[in-house]
Amino acid sequence: MSESSSKLRLGPLPKAETIKLTISLSTNLKAMLDRYAALHAQTYGESVDGVALIPHMLEAFMVRDREFKRCLAKDGSTTHPKPVPGT
Repeated sequence: MSESSSKLRLGPLPKAETIKLTISLSTNLKAMLDRYAALHAQTYGESVDGVALIPHMLEAFMVRDREFKRCLAKDGSTTHPKPVPGT
């Protein structure tokens, strides 16, 4: 494993209950997502489609957003961000 790939923000993918959504990406963002998926596969030794990474990336983003967490706490929301492995 190379030095650059040993510190990916997104760790191995957990299994979770899912809901299907449809999104549109720019061609540049899709290319970056595919490249990230290739690097993720190289790092963790398991092939993964870039589309499968999107929910985990989105969750990691929201869990790390301090203002979002403050908003949840202020609203008394029962939906609290879970810690993401590797944070």
